[in-house]
Amino acid sequence: MILDTNALSALADGDDSLLARLDTARELYVPVIALGEYRFGIRQSRYRRTYERWLEEALRDLTVLPILDATTREYAAVFQELRRAGTPIPSNDVWIAALCREHQMPLVSRDLHFGAVPGLRRISW
Repeated sequence: MILDTNALSALADGDDSLLARLDTARELYVPVIALGEYRFGIRQSRYRRTYERWLEEALRDLTVLPILDATTREYAAVFQELRRAGTPIPSNDVWIAALCREHQMPLVSRDLHFGAVPGLRRISW
């Protein structure tokens, strides 16, 4: 399963309902885009040091998905499909959707707009 930024935040906060959803996952992945968004959020938090420590620990168990050439191809396809359908989503989320399609894995997210992406399965909690 691939974790969106809001799932990463919920994981850091020990959200029991999220933990129950992730219980069956063999491995958890985080897109480099979501990692950047999360690090930005940490910088603004009054609990910065706590979340930085948590993240360093968590990254031992998470696989970070980089953007490669194959990802750019999926990005272009997703962006075009959404534009044609008249259902744009934030550009960072297009990258995250592209990674999900590239790796053929579901996305754990509370963001409903991912439902507009053809071929992407979103798991909420």
